[in-house]
Amino acid sequence: MPARPVDTADPATPQSAIRRELYLLTLYRVLEAALLCLAVFSPVASMIGEPRHLPLGQVVALAYLAVAIALFVGGRRGNIRSQALLGAATDILAAGLAMHALPASAAGIAMMLLFNIGATAFLLPLRLGIGCAVLAALALAAEFVASVLHDGGARTPLAELTMFAVSYLAMATLTNLVGRQMRATEALAERRGTQAANLAEVNELIIRRMRTGVLLVDGDGTIKLANEAAMLQLGKLDEGRRDLALAAPALARRLQEWRRDGGNDAQPLQMAAGLPEVLPRFARLLAEGDQALVFLDDTSQVTRRAESLTLATLGRFSASLAHEIRNPLAAISYATQLLEESREIPEADRRLLEIIYQQTQRMNGIVENVLGLARRERAQPEHVELGEFIRHFVEDYRNSHPLEVDRLDALAPTAPLVAAVDRRQLQQALTVLVHNALVYGRLPGEAARISIRAYADDAGTPVLDVVDRGPGIPETVAAQLFRPFFTTSGHGTGLGLYIARELCQANEASLDYVPVPAGGACFRIRLSGARAINTT
Repeated sequence: MPARPVDTADPATPQSAIRRELYLLTLYRVLEAALLCLAVFSPVASMIGEPRHLPLGQVVALAYLAVAIALFVGGRRGNIRSQALLGAATDILAAGLAMHALPASAAGIAMMLLFNIGATAFLLPLRLGIGCAVLAALALAAEFVASVLHDGGARTPLAELTMFAVSYLAMATLTNLVGRQMRATEALAERRGTQAANLAEVNELIIRRMRTGVLLVDGDGTIKLANEAAMLQLGKLDEGRRDLALAAPALARRLQEWRRDGGNDAQPLQMAAGLPEVLPRFARLLAEGDQALVFLDDTSQVTRRAESLTLATLGRFSASLAHEIRNPLAAISYATQLLEESREIPEADRRLLEIIYQQTQRMNGIVENVLGLARRERAQPEHVELGEFIRHFVEDYRNSHPLEVDRLDALAPTAPLVAAVDRRQLQQALTVLVHNALVYGRLPGEAARISIRAYADDAGTPVLDVVDRGPGIPETVAAQLFRPFFTTSGHGTGLGLYIARELCQANEASLDYVPVPAGGACFRIRLSGARAINTT
C-alpha cells in the first residue's frame, strides 16, 4: 500500500522539525544571494567572465539578497507552505535573470537552483514540488529563448538545458519522497513516544495504587522510590527518613540478612504502633546490580482472604452438620412433650420441662439462622415493639440462665417504640451480646451489671444498647471485635459477634461498639423504623 502524502498543514506532522528544515533552506538562500553579490560586485567578477548585462545582474543580486534576508527573518513564524512557495518563486526568478545577465555563470547558477528545488519539494506536497520543478525548467527555457533572440544564439547547449530540466524533476520527486517518508517516520516515532510515555504513566499509577507496598532501595540502604502503600506502611518519608535503617530498622536488618544469605524470613513485621503488620519480600532489580525491590504484603489482607475461605468452608460444613444437630433436638423436643403429658411428673418439675422445650426450640432457631447466614437468606422482618421485646427477653434469659448475683435489667421507654426486624434474629444477636457481657463485662471479684436500653435517637431511629460496667475493651482489641474467629478467650470460637453483626446487617441494621467514658462497654444496634417494611 503506497504511503499517503504528508501535508505540511496536517496537525499530525511534527511542525517543529519542518520549521527547522525551512530555517536551514532560508539560511542557504542567504548564502546563495551573498555569493551572487560577490560575483557581481567584487574583483572576482573579472575572473568569471564577461557579463551580458552587469547592471541587471547587480540589481538582481541586491534584490535577491534583500528578499532572502526577509525570508530568513520571517521563517520562524507564519505558514510554512506559503513561505516555501514564495522562496521557490524568488529562487527561480532570480536564477533566470542572473543566468541571462551573467551567461558565463549560468551553469553554476542552474546547479545551485537544483538544490533549492529539491529542498522546496522536500517541504511541500508532491504536486507542488513537481510544479516548482516544471516552473524552474520553464525559466531555463525562457532564458534560452531570450539568449537566442538577443545574441542570435545561446551559449548554453540545448542538451545541457534538457539535462537540467530532467534533473529538476527527478530531484523534486526524490526529495519529496524522502521528506514524506522521513516525516511519516517522525510522526510514528512521536506517536510511539507518546504511547510509551502514557504506558509509563499507567505503570506508575498501577504501582502507586497497588495494595502491596513497593520500595526501591540502593546498596547504601537509601530509599529511592516508594509507592503509596509503602508510605502508609512505613509512615511519612521525608528527606530525613530516606535511610531505610532510620525509617524501618527491622526491615533494614531483614534486607541485610537477605543480601547476605538469600533467604526470606516468614515472620511478619510491624513498623510502628498502630500500623498493620507486613510480610516483606525481596528481589534484585538487576542481576548484577545492588539495588533491591522490597515488597511489603499487608498481612491483614491475607488474613481476610483466609477468613473468607474458612467461612465458605464453614458454610458448607454447617449444611451437613445441621441434619445431625436437628435430629437430637427433635428427639429431645418430642420427649419433652411426652413428659409434659405424663401425670406422674410433679408440678414443680413441669417448669423444668418447659425450659427444656423452650431451649430446644431456641437452639433449632439458632441452627436455622446460621444456615440462613451461610446461604445468605433474607430476614423476615415484622413490627416489633422494642420495650415489650426487651422485657420478655430479659425475663426469658433469667429463667433459662440463672444469674445468681449478676444483674440484667431492661430499660424500656414509656412510649411505644416500634422497629422493623426479624424477631428471632434480633433475639439471637441480643443473646450473644448479653452472654459476652456476662463473661467479659465484669470487674474482678464483682457481680456483672448489664442493662438493655431501648430508645429513639435524635433522628428518630430505634436503638438498642447493651451496656455493662466492666473494665472496657482495649483499642487494639476493639478494632478486631467483629472479625470472624477473633477471640481473646482460650475456649471461644470468635464467631459470636461476627454472626451478631451479620444478623443485624441482614435486617438493615448496624451493630457497633461504643466506648463508655466512665468505664464499661456498650454495643449499639441501630434498627430500621416500622415504616421501612416493604409490603409489596
